[in-house]
Amino acid sequence: MKKILIIEDEPSLAELVKDYLEINDYSADIAKTGDQGLQAALSEPYDLIVLDLMLPNLDGFQVCKRIRLAKDIPIIMLTAKKEDTDKIRGLGIGADDYVVKPFSPGELTARVKAHLSRYDRLVHKDDLTATIDIRGLHVNLASRKVFVNETEVSLTTKEFNLLRFMAENPNHVFTKDHLFDRIWGMEAVGDVATVTVHVGKIRDKIELDPANPQYIETVWGVGYRFKG
Repeated sequence: MKKILIIEDEPSLAELVKDYLEINDYSADIAKTGDQGLQAALSEPYDLIVLDLMLPNLDGFQVCKRIRLAKDIPIIMLTAKKEDTDKIRGLGIGADDYVVKPFSPGELTARVKAHLSRYDRLVHKDDLTATIDIRGLHVNLASRKVFVNETEVSLTTKEFNLLRFMAENPNHVFTKDHLFDRIWGMEAVGDVATVTVHVGKIRDKIELDPANPQYIETVWGVGYRFKG
């Protein structure tokens, strides 16, 4: 059973979300303040976090940033103001999605299900011992570590997921829209421009000469291809 943490200071809303999640066979806990939620998120093995933006002690932005430093599980943010969605996009704090209040608990549950399914596909493969080795690039799928000529490089969760997906499908041209939908999801925060940004960051970390990449090739007017 998947375990969800709800960090929300409105008791009636938190209980409503908890009830809907439990009806759909999820286990759910509630934290009523930012610091309580952060402590729970870092100490318990949750599969997804529903995080309110406006919280006592620590706001949702602070909580999200600190969780993201330690864990890569999906985070769905709740906000009462539509203008805050631009802040969530612009700050790049690591949230995977957001929902504006008031919302349908059924819609939130559907998004929880979609993000858990996508996360499972990207992270939890049947063969946990699998690795990808191409011309000095070593990607360990179990440990989620990446090495270039035996030197470890540090990738963010999205950078690793993007690199892994392309490396598992070498010599195939993917459009930016396809990559965005596959890695971030159709309902995710942001737009396809973030694909270009992430590809650039990956190149800076794995390519000997990012201007003349040997791994991720730009197919002008179309998208990107990982050269196998």
